[in-house]
Amino acid sequence: MDTTELLDRGRAAFAAGSWQDACDDFEAADLGASLEPADLELFATTAYLTGNDAESTDAWSRAHRGWHRLGDEQGAVRCAFWLGFALVQRGDMAQGGGWLARAGRLVEEHELDTVERGYLEVPAGLMAMDAGESDAALERFAQADSVARRFGDRDLATLGTLGQGEALLRMGKTSEGLRLFDEAMVAVTTGETSPMISGLVYCAVIDRCQRVFDLRRAHEWTAALDRWCEQQPGLVPYRGQCLVHRAQILQLRGDWVGAVAEVERARRWLSDPPHPALGMAHYQLGELHRLRGELAQAEDVYRQAHAAGREPQPGLALLRLAEGRAEAAAAAIGSALDAAGDQLSRAQLLPAYAEITLAAGRPHDARAAADELDDLSENGGATMLGAVANQTRGALLLAGAEPRAALGVLRAALVAWQELDAPYEEARVRVLLARACRQLDDRDRAELECDVARGIFEQLGALPALELLTRLLADTPPDPTEPSGSPGREKVVTDRELQVLRLVAAGRTNRYIADELAISEKTVERHLGNIFTKLGVSNRAAATAHAFHHGLL
Repeated sequence: MDTTELLDRGRAAFAAGSWQDACDDFEAADLGASLEPADLELFATTAYLTGNDAESTDAWSRAHRGWHRLGDEQGAVRCAFWLGFALVQRGDMAQGGGWLARAGRLVEEHELDTVERGYLEVPAGLMAMDAGESDAALERFAQADSVARRFGDRDLATLGTLGQGEALLRMGKTSEGLRLFDEAMVAVTTGETSPMISGLVYCAVIDRCQRVFDLRRAHEWTAALDRWCEQQPGLVPYRGQCLVHRAQILQLRGDWVGAVAEVERARRWLSDPPHPALGMAHYQLGELHRLRGELAQAEDVYRQAHAAGREPQPGLALLRLAEGRAEAAAAAIGSALDAAGDQLSRAQLLPAYAEITLAAGRPHDARAAADELDDLSENGGATMLGAVANQTRGALLLAGAEPRAALGVLRAALVAWQELDAPYEEARVRVLLARACRQLDDRDRAELECDVARGIFEQLGALPALELLTRLLADTPPDPTEPSGSPGREKVVTDRELQVLRLVAAGRTNRYIADELAISEKTVERHLGNIFTKLGVSNRAAATAHAFHHGLL
């Protein structure tokens, strides 16, 4: 077959979305003759979409030089932009930045008033967001959108809309940001955007929906991404990320076996060559190991996630809490929250921060996190964020010995998790409800809640949660001198000591506890001494952490 026939066939395969066939034909044609810049652009695109990164980079750079030789600076800028874009997408930041800088220089040197000028607003907006300048990023993406509409470019308009949506999320304007995400997805799902942009938008929107706890949107768009990938023969770059997103949904829906299988497939898919999303896959596997009590394996893959560029928090801090190291967990999650530069990043960390600081005997910090979660939920947060906020508030009220107040918010959280079909979180709320009922001496209701929670934990294989529930049912803490799960003598904390411990966990002074329980301060001190001895701790913070971690509060 001669070069002309190969090119004709390659162009037809490109138009049909048969990326591997198109790539093979363009590659064969390229061996027989030097391709023109327009065909090199098609070759570069198909090579990118089929995971042939080296061939893609070479074809785009040659197309750039070809347009430059022909005096078509707009074409040269376009190729420089897409080459830079592709390099950045796969993590080659220095090379990608260099090509984007070249594109910007050519635009200024030749005073080009073309759509490419608008495309260059996109990396500028991303840089602003990375610097924590969400307002500036919003302006950049709005400018890109304006240029796109002037030139009728749907790819750029969709990128501009996506960027504005993310900037608004980072500013805490959740409802506005999600509406723009939906608008961007309309362009993608109706086939108005190119494959490179479609895949990028799919993955970005799903990831952000997960980050703001919008499970319904994440599930809907994950299903759409799955269908889109299946309709793209030979497509490589987005399949691994699609598998991770599917694993996240399966985990939340209670199919942990299926989630592990999907995330392991994703790790294999993303490992050769290493893709920027590989860290996300490692982290997701770490979460599944942690929830199943496989703590050593969880730590190993959290470390792999960090090495691959994915922040291992809040998972690693929650792992430290599961190990009984509440202070180490609090230090880790505190550092991560301090480093979070925007509302989107903070939202991911706040639930774990509240749980960990409460366990570490810092109710004031936990209360501040609960207040911030409430604010985020009220500012257009999704049902899942509202459930997280109510669950956090309920745990805090329980620690403060306010079981009646806790019941209302915990029941609201339970309804939300049931609507979202999230069994693990439903079971965790039921345990909190059981604790509230026990504080109110409603033992029958507490037993009913525990029975349902135990069934869910057993079905999921959530061994740490099941162990805590077993201790709650036994009404006794484990001997702190023995390893977790080992048989041995258990030291019973009396009902009065539990009352004292709950008030200590709420940050109350000895004088306040004495007045509240109508006993003397000397008696409070004696109770505290007994509590410290039985729990094997030496101070109030450690007693609070131990009691919270072992379901005593």
